Amino acid sequence: MDNKQVLNRLYNDYTKKFLNKIILAAFFSILVASSTSSIAWLLDPAIEKIFIEKDQTLILIIPLLIIIAFTTKGVSLYFAKTIMIGVGEEVKKILQSDMLKSFIIADTEFIDDKHTGKYVSNLTFDVNKITNLLTNALLSLFKDTLTLIGLLIVMFYQNWKLSLIAIIMIPLASIMARTLGKRVRKVTTEAQEKSGFLTTYLIEIFKNHKLIKIFQREDYENSRADKYIEELKEKEKKTGIVFVRATPIMETLTGIMIAILIFYSGKLIMTNELDINNFFSFLAAMMLAYQPVRALATLTLSVNMGISAANRILPIIDNEKKIIDNQNSQPLSLTKGHLEFRNVTFKYNNKEGHVINSINLNIEGGKMTALVGHSGAGKSTILNLIPRFYDIASGDIFIDGNSVYKATISSLRKNISLVSQDTTLFDDTIKNNIAYANPNASDEDIRNATKLSFSDEFIDKLPNKYETLIGENGVRLSGGEKQRLSIARAMLKKSQIVLLDEATSSLDSETENKIQEAINLLTKDRTTLVIAHRLSTILNSDKIYVIDSGSVIDEGKHENLIKNSKIYKNFYEKQLRKD
Repeated sequence: MDNKQVLNRLYNDYTKKFLNKIILAAFFSILVASSTSSIAWLLDPAIEKIFIEKDQTLILIIPLLIIIAFTTKGVSLYFAKTIMIGVGEEVKKILQSDMLKSFIIADTEFIDDKHTGKYVSNLTFDVNKITNLLTNALLSLFKDTLTLIGLLIVMFYQNWKLSLIAIIMIPLASIMARTLGKRVRKVTTEAQEKSGFLTTYLIEIFKNHKLIKIFQREDYENSRADKYIEELKEKEKKTGIVFVRATPIMETLTGIMIAILIFYSGKLIMTNELDINNFFSFLAAMMLAYQPVRALATLTLSVNMGISAANRILPIIDNEKKIIDNQNSQPLSLTKGHLEFRNVTFKYNNKEGHVINSINLNIEGGKMTALVGHSGAGKSTILNLIPRFYDIASGDIFIDGNSVYKATISSLRKNISLVSQDTTLFDDTIKNNIAYANPNASDEDIRNATKLSFSDEFIDKLPNKYETLIGENGVRLSGGEKQRLSIARAMLKKSQIVLLDEATSSLDSETENKIQEAINLLTKDRTTLVIAHRLSTILNSDKIYVIDSGSVIDEGKHENLIKNSKIYKNFYEKQLRKD
């Protein structure tokens, strides 16, 4: 989008609803401009009546009026800024809310496209730049434009010839600001990128702090941290330098203008074309005009920074889900939960080549089917296609003879539970983590789920039991305890279809036995598709598919595959050696 389109979008979507408050801030800006102009104008009668004519009456009135003018300016500026700060925070809240809503409903592939740190930087760094544009820049536009107009009126009232000389500075300042605006947009974009890198690195440090310690890489990470911070510092420094580049130019222009005006006004005073009181009032107005001219000159820079940030944020907010209900989609009604893949092909958008190649699977309802294969064979991708985390390139997936692409996504996912080796938990209580599957579940329902998953064995030993806070992703729990909570959550959902992605991997034998028993209860009489890692899961399966490079190589029961499948036999023997 070009600058005009971005500004129109920001106004219509985020600023227009606060128009009444902005108008009120504009009213106070008028008072600021009027009081500032009156300060310059009052110097005319002050010098003429007090210092030249020695008027005893006005010696009290004029200083009092000056106090009133300054007070009015200060109070009005306070209210104008307070109102716009409130508007800015409201706009910030709406922008961040829109971004978070977009993230929450976004397709999985969109979230996977960038590192979390990049999105966090968008949510903080960029939003602040836009907020600054819609508050400080907007207020400056009102206040400084009106103040400049008021002071120009005073200047022309005192002497139009001097005023014409003085206003030459305004177009010169505008040309300078336009030149610097292009530069500031570039350095702001670079600063945002570096901010994203630093945020990304910070998240990595938190996630991998144990790894850093065990390999004693503190010095290396300190060096990397310094590098990211140094790069961000340099970009922020460049941004600041671009802003202050206006200062020497403005100061020089002002000095030249004052020198010319003093020379020219001296000539006028000597020829009696200008009175000394008019000159001082004019000079005061011109000096006061310096601040709004300088502010308006740098306003373009703030606008460019805000537009640059908006161009990064608005595409995130506007991101359209690709995985949506198709036309005439109907709620999915399950009977047996029979799953079928027919010639399914799939590829990730950002990768070349197909991950799944014309695959056919027949997963009987109410029974357990296992997927076996080496890492990277495409097993997890197959699982992710069933609840439509990703959409297939060709073919179709059926449940009880109904295409999942003709069913509403809500009804599809309602009937599916997922338990993964990468257990995902929230930094919340045990109770709330389990109830995430069903917010309306009663305490009794939650307790029954924990009993069936054997989670109650460790929950009841905790000081706060179900109200225990488990930390980020369950950091205060062991791997087996987290896995049991994940199973309890799946049990509470009571879905007909259960997907298990290596749910018993990396566990000790005793814990695995408990979890295997819990899985048996979870999957009883339910359609279960499991990515097998442990032999126990493989042996309990009613059917096994051997996957290699996104294709089905062999299928059958364990006994048949041991005899007829070299890949399966090799996989099985490796598992025996591990166990």
